[in-house]
Amino acid sequence: MSRGQLNEKVQKMAKKFLGREMTTTELRLIPYVQYVMLNEQRIDPRKCNWQDREVLSLWRKAGHIVGGASGLGITKKFWDFMCKVLFYTYVERD
Repeated sequence: MSRGQLNEKVQKMAKKFLGREMTTTELRLIPYVQYVMLNEQRIDPRKCNWQDREVLSLWRKAGHIVGGASGLGITKKFWDFMCKVLFYTYVERD
């Protein structure tokens, strides 16, 4: 499996945690959100397209994140979920 690709394991995790399958846009946004939280904790609107904004809106509505450009907050459960997704899509080798 290529790095950075959605796989069955991640989709099962997503269904359990999000209640739905994850999109490729979500998968691509997670490393940026992780970077933001580890650094300035502010999303740069210039780095997000309309699809990214829709995902961020979904995550806000679900209570996983708060804020954005003025300061981003994230739940511990969502942080843990993101880390697992990154591991199983970018780090783990089959």
